[in-house]
Amino acid sequence: MDTTRSLSPRARWAVPAVVAGAVAAAFAVPAAVGAVASDELPAVTAEELVERLAVAEKVPVSGTVVYTARLGLPDVTVSEVQGAGPLDLLGGSTTVRVWSDGAESSRAALLGDVSEYSVVRSGAEAWTYSSADDEAVHYVVDPDDVARYEALADEAAGPSVEGDVPTPAEAADLALAHARVTTDVETTEPLEVAGRAAYQVELRPQTDGTLVDKVRIAVDAETSVPLRTQVWSVQDAEAPALEVGFTDVSFEAPDPSVFEFSAPAGADVREVEVPLPDPATMERGTMEKPSSDAFGEDADVAVTGTGWETVVELTDVDVDAILGATAEGRLPEGSTGSSGADDLLEELAESEDGELPGMPELDTGALYEQLTTPVDGGRLLGSALLSVLVTDDGRVLAGSVPPATLVERAG
Repeated sequence: MDTTRSLSPRARWAVPAVVAGAVAAAFAVPAAVGAVASDELPAVTAEELVERLAVAEKVPVSGTVVYTARLGLPDVTVSEVQGAGPLDLLGGSTTVRVWSDGAESSRAALLGDVSEYSVVRSGAEAWTYSSADDEAVHYVVDPDDVARYEALADEAAGPSVEGDVPTPAEAADLALAHARVTTDVETTEPLEVAGRAAYQVELRPQTDGTLVDKVRIAVDAETSVPLRTQVWSVQDAEAPALEVGFTDVSFEAPDPSVFEFSAPAGADVREVEVPLPDPATMERGTMEKPSSDAFGEDADVAVTGTGWETVVELTDVDVDAILGATAEGRLPEGSTGSSGADDLLEELAESEDGELPGMPELDTGALYEQLTTPVDGGRLLGSALLSVLVTDDGRVLAGSVPPATLVERAG
């Protein structure tokens, strides 16, 4: 079955930044889910449902999304100290309010107990704002890339933003990318999600060599918008290890004022120019090769295995230097191997404190020690959906495979 589908930059963010770091402090949340009689919706095959997802027109959408992670890692929740922010997505349940005009504008507000973190996008610019830090970051596409951005407006999702927030549709993008490989795809009984009648497609890897047991995507019967995506681990058949879905949703166009942002008076404001991804990584129907830019100019990337058993290996990675450089939210010094990233690095270095925009100050060395365990020849991060092995000789291996697979491939 050909299920070619492009991955948005925000969807690609979800794998390393959400799955790799998620922890197990999940809370039970009332699910806005119910049953829908089979005869209330016309029957569709799995192939037809996946095709609907692939070709669905973008429509306005707004509502409340609940994101939950149960990945079996130590609880490293810091929101009580840092306030609402992207680190809330590392575990437990997080409530996010979302709005989209179905075109180039969107807004997401991650809600904490007494604070809020927002991401606002409008065309070639984006804002993030943390009420806890009273800090706003303004991202704009590099002037040299504006013409290319406008030509690729349907493909591009605006500038890449540190600490972006995932949506059910983007989680579905990631799952459907694997439907092109060894996967069983079938429909299950219709159901109700967020008060909407929905079909549900289930993806099951045809291999025992992955940590992923199955993925279920609930698809709105009228608009074909993904309403909920759930990922189960082979380690727990009772509850999904990762879940992101609407609890209430509307397909009415939001008021345009929702997408207008101005920094509050007195807030610290940063201006950041971001280069667009290389054109080769934005081609429809292809999975981009992981970049080693952030790991230093000497790092190299190799990909082994296929489908759900894919393992990415980076070599010549100076983990100690990276952890030391980012312990206070700072970027590593020196060339990244990418001219665009180097320009961004230089701009940040010229700022007052050189901090990584939009990210809180953390002792990443201590966080690394807490999330990983020592193994022969390195340290291992093992979770319900992802394993990461950092070797003493400067290699990093990662994949949705059992830890033993990484140890074996590391030799």
